[in-house]
Amino acid sequence: MPRLPPGAVSFHRGESRLTALATEFACLPADPAAELPGARAVPCEETLRVELRAAVAAHFTPVLEGFRPRMRRGPRALWGMVTDELAESLWYVGRLLGEEERARRELHLLLPGVTPPYVGGAAFRMLTGRMGEPIPTRDRASCCLFYTLRPQDTCTTCPRTCDTDRVHRLSVS
Repeated sequence: MPRLPPGAVSFHRGESRLTALATEFACLPADPAAELPGARAVPCEETLRVELRAAVAAHFTPVLEGFRPRMRRGPRALWGMVTDELAESLWYVGRLLGEEERARRELHLLLPGVTPPYVGGAAFRMLTGRMGEPIPTRDRASCCLFYTLRPQDTCTTCPRTCDTDRVHRLSVS
């Protein structure tokens, strides 16, 4: 789990390139990377989860403080967005790797509920599709505000989207 303060991450717009410089990271003792410079071995997976939550919070605290005056949102709403993006981005990566179920299980452990500064849990649950298929979904702690761009369209995990609409949009035809 790398520590990436905001100054260690940059986005180069002209080249559409993101760079990050990780000089320290936490890992489990059995990880081959534990011998590398900057490694700090932690005793167990739960400690690694604590490290992940702390690293993300350390990265986003100054970022949110910088954007907060422009966004006109309070700390709870902003940390709700971070909570949601952490859960949904790792869920997405899990789906890409064919590990969606494992990703949801691990995210429940990472975000079990309110763990300050995060304002909610992973909040995954299952719906039943039109053909009886299971449909994983989650309930966001906040709204991503996409509806402000296209009011007729909301995300499928938006608190504004009812289960009937979720099933309709996510079901097998």
